[in-house]
Amino acid sequence: MMKAMTRHVVRAGLLIVFLALPALAVEPDEMLDDPILEARADALDDELRCVQCRSESIAFSNADWSRDARIMVRELIAGGATDDEVLDFFVERYGEVVLMRPRAEGANLVLWLAAPAMLLLAGAISFGYLRGRSAARAPDEDLTAEEQARLDQLLGR
Repeated sequence: MMKAMTRHVVRAGLLIVFLALPALAVEPDEMLDDPILEARADALDDELRCVQCRSESIAFSNADWSRDARIMVRELIAGGATDDEVLDFFVERYGEVVLMRPRAEGANLVLWLAAPAMLLLAGAISFGYLRGRSAARAPDEDLTAEEQARLDQLLGR
């Protein structure tokens, strides 16, 4: 009984720590006073990738570059920039790699369409293979009567 309670307490503690981690990335001195602008900045933080980490957004990264990027996002928003203008600002400087979800245009369109195209191609090949396999003749259709009798004897028919 004590083990079960301890396990639940540990799980609850880990859950609290896990849920609090995102809040640790954005420092209080980075936050905007206006809650509406801060909400926009938070949404943009999730859209931008840390160029040092490459695997996480600037919202969750503690890298120095991410901190500078979060501050720049807030400065641009406070200066009146729209969300698209903020994203364009970072894309101009760092390329499409800075976006967590690259845009489906230009060269990226090939990447966006490659997976569905490969899925359709694999489905067509599989369909053709299975259809051809089911339409194949049985191997004993071309046997002579003597060969068929020998086959039946061997198979015990």
